Amino acid sequence: MVRLIVHPVQPQKRLLEQAAVLLRGGALGVIATDAGYALACRLDDKTAVDRLRAIRRIDDRHLLTLLCRDLSELSHYSQVDNRQYRFLKRWTPGTYTFVLPATREVPRRLAHPSRKTVGMRVPDHPVPLGLLESLGQPLLASTLRMPDEDQTLADPDDIEERLGKRVDLMIDAGWLSSIPTTIVDLAGPKPLLRRAGLGFDAIAGEIEQAEVSGSETEHG
Repeated sequence: MVRLIVHPVQPQKRLLEQAAVLLRGGALGVIATDAGYALACRLDDKTAVDRLRAIRRIDDRHLLTLLCRDLSELSHYSQVDNRQYRFLKRWTPGTYTFVLPATREVPRRLAHPSRKTVGMRVPDHPVPLGLLESLGQPLLASTLRMPDEDQTLADPDDIEERLGKRVDLMIDAGWLSSIPTTIVDLAGPKPLLRRAGLGFDAIAGEIEQAEVSGSETEHG
């Protein structure tokens, strides 16, 4: 595994470009974000996606998330009406994942098989934003939470010890939060909470608790 130690506020551009080269070449990486560490790869790299799902032990009903640079890029991969756009504009960038109907730009195997939805997010952190800029396209990501564990891995040394032989890259920005994003489903007529995480207190007044079983385990 290539471990790139970056500054958490002003990440070195040359290191982000090195990471982008590895990801373009098919790497599965661990990257720092504003909601802790995440597994990430190119969205069109089936082999890397399969490796990601194997580490998390999740099937194709578990939504992965597209990390985008901005709302314009997000709108390219998801269907967004005026109501949804206004909501997204208020809460991006930030520690929120939004469930939205996928466009044809999203490979069919990545969208939820029955709902045809995809998780979308614009992070508010210089490391993933700089990496996305160097890569020139979104990244497919999933919370770095191991099977049968409740919290996201937060310590880079622990991550290297546990995953060093199963991933190709780690962008190390030091200790990060072990709390994942808040997930909001915007695919229906009103915003619904799928998972309470970082930023929930701020957005809670605009969303309702989802009344569907298993929703929390099918995302993130």
